[in-house]
Amino acid sequence: MTESFLLNGVPLRTVDPGLLSATRYGHFTSMQVRAGAVHGLDLHLERLDHSAREVFGQPLPADRVHADLRAALEHAGSGDLSLRVNVFSTTELQLLIRVSPPIEPGVQPPRLLAFEHQRALPHLKHTGSFDLTYYGRQAELAGYDDAVFHTPSGEISEASIWNICFARGTTVVFPSAPVLAGIRQQTLQRGLTTFDTTPIPLTDLASYDAAYLTNSIDPALPVASITVGADTTSYAPHPESAELIEAAYATQPAEEI
Repeated sequence: MTESFLLNGVPLRTVDPGLLSATRYGHFTSMQVRAGAVHGLDLHLERLDHSAREVFGQPLPADRVHADLRAALEHAGSGDLSLRVNVFSTTELQLLIRVSPPIEPGVQPPRLLAFEHQRALPHLKHTGSFDLTYYGRQAELAGYDDAVFHTPSGEISEASIWNICFARGTTVVFPSAPVLAGIRQQTLQRGLTTFDTTPIPLTDLASYDAAYLTNSIDPALPVASITVGADTTSYAPHPESAELIEAAYATQPAEEI
């Protein structure tokens, strides 16, 4: 499968430079499709509609997005793929869907380096991602796998392209700092019987048994370590919480596009 684009459900043979310029201001959502289905599809549709109302002052009906997603699947000729839905505006809302090969979850627990940083408008999945790439690259140059962010007051918030959660025994804990409410995070919370949302100070990292990254690609990628300055907190495999998270996801079946 080669990468391709559809604009409002119509395949593009070429990408106009003016189109690229127009998409600089907008928002998006990304999803992994397997057998034509997506975990948390309704949450993706809600995100696109809520963001369109906030960013552009216009609703984005779910049936319109559904139709464009189905067109992307038909164009790809496969039910296993990656989709990114970009929403931008000229005089009306436009949907640019990027179709690319499916991506499998990671298997190597990453080592994270902490940075004080907060994305602009963190509750929106907007197209301004320079800072995420920048800090991720700085972490790699320092010998780590990726970046994790904390607030000026020293509370963990989110990672570069992931939400992060922690486990203490069989209790899963999510940071209360301002973050993007990721689709996988919301799906996991739906499946958990109980969970906590609370401030997670950098000074408390060692009090947790495990940490996990979640996004559309990695539903629960264990974290190997988090380094803050000269201090590193390492996490060993924690079957108790891993099994709990797996069971929570199992209660939330994928939805057909």
